[in-house]
Amino acid sequence: MAASRIETLIILGAGGDLASRLLLPGLGSLLASSRGQELQLIGVDRAPMTDARWQSLLAKAFTDSPSALGAKVAKKSFYLQGDASSASDLMRAINAATGRVALYFALPPAIAALAAAALSKETLPPGIVLAFEKPFGTDLASAKALNRLLSSYLPEEQVFRVDHFLGKSTVLNLLGLRFANRMFEPVLNAQNVEKVEIVFEEALALEGRAGYYDKAGALVDMIQSHLLQVLALATMEPPSTVTSEDLRGGMAQALRATRPWTKNGTASRRARYTAGKIGRRSLPAYASERGVDPARKTETLAELTVAVETWRWAGVPFVLRSGKAIGEPRQEIIFTFRDVPHLPIGFRGPARQAQLRVGFTPAVLQMDIVTNGHDDPFDLEWDTLTADFSPSELKTYGEVLAELLAGDPTLSVRGDVAEECWRIVTPVLAAWKKDALPLDSYAAGSSGPKSWR
Repeated sequence: MAASRIETLIILGAGGDLASRLLLPGLGSLLASSRGQELQLIGVDRAPMTDARWQSLLAKAFTDSPSALGAKVAKKSFYLQGDASSASDLMRAINAATGRVALYFALPPAIAALAAAALSKETLPPGIVLAFEKPFGTDLASAKALNRLLSSYLPEEQVFRVDHFLGKSTVLNLLGLRFANRMFEPVLNAQNVEKVEIVFEEALALEGRAGYYDKAGALVDMIQSHLLQVLALATMEPPSTVTSEDLRGGMAQALRATRPWTKNGTASRRARYTAGKIGRRSLPAYASERGVDPARKTETLAELTVAVETWRWAGVPFVLRSGKAIGEPRQEIIFTFRDVPHLPIGFRGPARQAQLRVGFTPAVLQMDIVTNGHDDPFDLEWDTLTADFSPSELKTYGEVLAELLAGDPTLSVRGDVAEECWRIVTPVLAAWKKDALPLDSYAAGSSGPKSWR
């Protein structure tokens, strides 16, 4: 049975980049939607700010999704200056709330862990939910320690580990595509699929985020969290229901079977962009970006190949790839099918393999099929069937916040899943730290290192 709805949302790190760029606009889209609800909103951060200034920031953040409810929530909202690692400051914010409370940590993982420790000795209101941004912890050991700490004073259903990719309607469409279509699910297995690629490349470069990104890199920022969640949805067995227990249990089972690829070559590659151009925009080399420490050898493009060692997927390589400053970015899941066992003699077949592509951006489904040629029916040709996914009325963070405020943990990453994601990438991070693999380079605006093609 679902918990009661949240009545107060407290945002720690309210003046930061994450809140202004993603979280608050997402909230605005939720308040303007059919799923909007009235709530009390409290902003907390270390810098001084008047209530009027905070309300002005909210009004700006809600501009893309204006609504009477959004204006009402913004007008009633207020701001508290406080340190997230201070128990007294945290309790001052919690005590100012009404009803069931969600405390959203829009903070770096190390600060969020300090806040969780500060709350561990306090008496918290019944039903409070703590929402943590990715990455959850900074490595496997810290993720385990944070899980142990939280479980000492909160049940699992009151810990919401955010991965906003689970709020992407296109990603969630994977479930409908796989489990509501008899024609797809029987062929998505090792007998028919040669490889699977999960790619999220973007034209955006560092964009002033060196404080976080230079310590994380593409592997931790995208693959360790987002793309492994997508992998779990793409490889899990059909669940009985899409309730949080069944769905998250299936994802955990898929990730427990996942490990770096060990057959026929390396499991990972890394690279960093040099100076280049994307459109009319000139970009400096990553190592020259403000706030970057070149000695860290932070990668801006990462590729990790993993195996999912289950009956369904044994022997199929899954290539997870994410990078910044890519000239022609791709954001999609690609299932590449094996050739037919035998093409009847007399047909002149197509030169490439069929693919099923699920696009994140644009949100589209494409399926390749072979048809008889127009001029000569023995010359086979490719056709592509295309279907657009229905757009969500919410921004990605709006979808996540809707589940959080409804008290539904379905889009929350379960504790064991967070640990499994760190377990999968730990040997790769260790190898990179020892420089066991080269750090390749690619010009900003290109498709990656030439040696990768």
